[in-house]
Amino acid sequence: MDTKLTLKLDKDVIEKAKRYAVTHDISLSQMVEKYFIAVTGERKDNNVTLSPVVRELSGVIDADSSSVYRDDYADYIANKYK
Repeated sequence: MDTKLTLKLDKDVIEKAKRYAVTHDISLSQMVEKYFIAVTGERKDNNVTLSPVVRELSGVIDADSSSVYRDDYADYIANKYK
């Protein structure tokens, strides 16, 4: 259930937050809510909101093929630090 909250903040902070919100495709309310969740260590639900960049990259790598690259990288690291 959403409840209204009124905050009194420095004008410059509000303007910077608004610019950040626009560039990250998120509302100020969502930013504040995520901050409160982060500092209290509580999660409302298991739904995670993905940033536009993460949404864009999702599905780029096939899950089955990623294990091959992981094995190759593990071999590379093992040889590098012999």
